[in-house]
Amino acid sequence: MPTPPFVLRLREHVGHGLLPLVGVTAVVVAPDGRILLHRRADDGRWCTPGGLVEPGEQPAATLVRELEEETGLRVHPEVLVSAVMEEPHTYPNGDRVQILDLTFRCRPVSGEARVNDDESLEVRWFDYAGLPPMPGRIMRRIDHALAGRVGWFDLRDGPWREP
Repeated sequence: MPTPPFVLRLREHVGHGLLPLVGVTAVVVAPDGRILLHRRADDGRWCTPGGLVEPGEQPAATLVRELEEETGLRVHPEVLVSAVMEEPHTYPNGDRVQILDLTFRCRPVSGEARVNDDESLEVRWFDYAGLPPMPGRIMRRIDHALAGRVGWFDLRDGPWREP
């Protein structure tokens, strides 16, 4: 996945230091219940499509843009299903990020799902029972979207905990 220009500009100042970034994830559910996944070009793993929110961009607009760029599919974000700060991640080059992921359940509006850029090796619809192996965080996002949860967030270690 190419690094967005705004991240490259930040890296000029912070080097490999931890960058907090905002990402969006789409759980696109077809009318027949199938789920859209793409196989990433950078690591070959299947996952839900999405991307990083650019400065000044609204998250839902990012989602629509990223989906069309990556899959050729135009989607309508229906509901925000989760907001979670994921664990820090270190890329092979040493860059560290921590993503606040905003996951939206979406429905397809137009277009045909296909590989539409160099970020994906494959784009396919899957029945839930036939989903390929994916990291737990991806399955959590899918499960929240399918369960109809709205605005789920992680309550661990928050200041609101009862003593």
